[in-house]
Amino acid sequence: MDKKIGFDNDLYVKLQSEKILERIKMFNNKLYLEFGGKLFDDFHASRVLPGFDPNIKTKLLVKLKDKAEIIFCISANDIEKNRIRADLGLSYDNEMLRLIDNLRGLGLYVSSIVITLFKGQTGATKFAQKLQQHGEKVYFHKYTKGYPSDVDVIVSDEGYGANPYIETSRPLVIVTAPGPSSGKLATCLSQLYHDYKRGIKAGYAKFETFPVWNLPLKHPVNIAYESATADLKDINQIDPYHFSEYGKLAVNYNRDIEVFPVLKNILKKISGKEIYKSPTDMGVNMVASAITDDEIVQEASKKEIVRRYYKAECDYKRGLASFETVERTKYLMAELDLTADYLKVATEAKMVSKLSGYPCVALQLPDGEIVFGKNKKIVSASGAVILNALRTLAKMGDDFDIISDDILLPITKLRTEYLHSNSSVLTLDDVLIALAISSKSNPKAKRALKKLGELKNCEAHCTYILHSAEEQTLKKLGINITCEPVFLNNNLYEN
Repeated sequence: MDKKIGFDNDLYVKLQSEKILERIKMFNNKLYLEFGGKLFDDFHASRVLPGFDPNIKTKLLVKLKDKAEIIFCISANDIEKNRIRADLGLSYDNEMLRLIDNLRGLGLYVSSIVITLFKGQTGATKFAQKLQQHGEKVYFHKYTKGYPSDVDVIVSDEGYGANPYIETSRPLVIVTAPGPSSGKLATCLSQLYHDYKRGIKAGYAKFETFPVWNLPLKHPVNIAYESATADLKDINQIDPYHFSEYGKLAVNYNRDIEVFPVLKNILKKISGKEIYKSPTDMGVNMVASAITDDEIVQEASKKEIVRRYYKAECDYKRGLASFETVERTKYLMAELDLTADYLKVATEAKMVSKLSGYPCVALQLPDGEIVFGKNKKIVSASGAVILNALRTLAKMGDDFDIISDDILLPITKLRTEYLHSNSSVLTLDDVLIALAISSKSNPKAKRALKKLGELKNCEAHCTYILHSAEEQTLKKLGINITCEPVFLNNNLYEN
């Protein structure tokens, strides 16, 4: 069964790049484009917009690379506190380094790094020294004096003028960061202030993906965005400024709407004229125009809303999310009359686990068939379900082992006797390595291994909270995994 597609990548790149080029011309060939969201691996977008390439943003930038340079912002507070990206398990500083290397590997020009909200933090100073040792241009921006109320001070040599000017050479300056609240907007506005003092009438805009301004407020794509940012308390709203000016409904979110009066005044103070009538005007977002099948997109978004609920429940159980976040995801499900059992694979997993008495993982294959893996003595449930899925896809049945005991048992011995693990159960990573080794001499294992790519975009559900390492491996395989908010055992230390 082919994966249903509801989004046209090529059309999106064409339309989005055209709009960016139009905005550059609008501002005399100099635009600071605030770039939020993920540059790489935007799997949320690819889940709610089936067909969306998770790396499409960087491909778009590659198309514009002769005109573009990139500035990275990172908050000194995030460096000092070692803030971690929950989705990647990487600190913000390491995530930024990874992104810079990846972008440069694509031939994109990363010109400089700005450490924002700087007030002498030791960790930020050391990080800057490390970057400078590598020959990077590093700038320090402090808290903006007078922000947010005193526009006269903000737009003065005491405010934005107190920041050093970042030298740029290209018409399109992408201002991005490893995560939210990193100072992208302040960096853009500081640059505008300095440019206008130099006679350069530059402009500012935002590269937007979600919420989608020209989809209905309660469209599942937009509700999925709210669910994804439930911990940030983002709320989609009708843009009142846009409606007042144009008489048209447009969707934005609360933080952009709340800050718009201040931002509008700052831009007017810098440029001497009113640039934007609404927060929606600031955005460049052609997502809706590239949706080719709204029914497919709505269905995919509903599934994502339920996945976000399961994630919130498990994070709350782990102590990583608040009760309010869980309640918010429940409320968003209720807006579309969704329940936790909306995912068929979740219902099947719970039923099989109840009947067998074993914790299990259920996985729905591309043709709709559901296979199971139970947590028994030798192999973990996630390892077992992947093996069963590969057997099924390779049309082998289950009357033989595609990995021999001669390979599995030494791994078990290694774990318990030499690595002193408390568990002899082989993890998903162990199973995949064993399968790869077996494929050299076992033709059936080789056939099974070749089917691994077909698991991408499959749905899976576990009847307990997976170990983080196994969860990450399933995600790397492209499997949409959800879990019941139940611990497998009573151990406090997850190892």
